[in-house]
Amino acid sequence: MIPAGVTVDVAGATVTVKGSKGESVYMAPECIAVTIEESNVVVSRTDGSRHSAAMFGTVRSIINNMVVGVSNGYKKELLINGVGYKAQLQGMKLILSLGYSHDINYSIPEGIKIDVQNGTTVTIEGIDKQLVGQVSACIRDFSPVEPYKGKGVRYSDEKVRRKEGKAVA
Repeated sequence: MIPAGVTVDVAGATVTVKGSKGESVYMAPECIAVTIEESNVVVSRTDGSRHSAAMFGTVRSIINNMVVGVSNGYKKELLINGVGYKAQLQGMKLILSLGYSHDINYSIPEGIKIDVQNGTTVTIEGIDKQLVGQVSACIRDFSPVEPYKGKGVRYSDEKVRRKEGKAVA
């Protein structure tokens, strides 16, 4: 079902989705046919191969994510914990101080909007679900949360299992 305010165009194997947040384009593989019937996008297999069976659900999910992305967008939130750990924006660069001897300069890719609140909360937004997830995972990988003190970068909904420190006798 295509929501109001979103247009989907299919030209051969190219699927173009336009909405209030932007435009997204996808090239479907040859083994998958994409058509529009009434107000629904219909994805079907062109042959009976195992590859087309595997790609069927993938293409359907990608097109659904494109429709959701151009209408609502995607958002991930990262929390930074630790003494002296902070983030700041400088143009199209995210400057991270994560306890190393140097700051980490992360170039923000095209199509991604990053917002930093209080230096410890980083919000990543965009219309491409895969790109939003990849950018947030890259930022998190600079300093994943360690289980003893809880220092590092984590997702806002991530649960960190804390370990007990060394017992002093």
